[in-house]
Amino acid sequence: HVQLVESGGGSVQAGGSLRLSCAASGNTLSTYCMSWFRQAPGKEREGVAIIDTDGRSRYVDSVMGRFTISKDDAKNTLYLQMNSLKTDDTAVYFCATLTYWGQGTQVTVS
Repeated sequence: HVQLVESGGGSVQAGGSLRLSCAASGNTLSTYCMSWFRQAPGKEREGVAIIDTDGRSRYVDSVMGRFTISKDDAKNTLYLQMNSLKTDDTAVYFCATLTYWGQGTQVTVS
């Protein structure tokens, strides 16, 4: 079964950058479309970005031009590069397939 472990979260000032990583088991990244979701306090879980097995990506409008999703199949790692962070980006970030989820990594922007 699929196992996903997020890392790279932390605290950063508005305007700063973070890169999140998701270590995936086996051949997950070459088999499934992968997504980053986030859940902020008082809000429902929101899809942020998705990348398919061919490397094509899509983003929610609020992060377009600021976030970049990428993956390295050989390293079994999914990334989310987050630039120009805003306080509204504060959330727990999860990597996921359609049906499998990691535990999340906290991002706090102040």
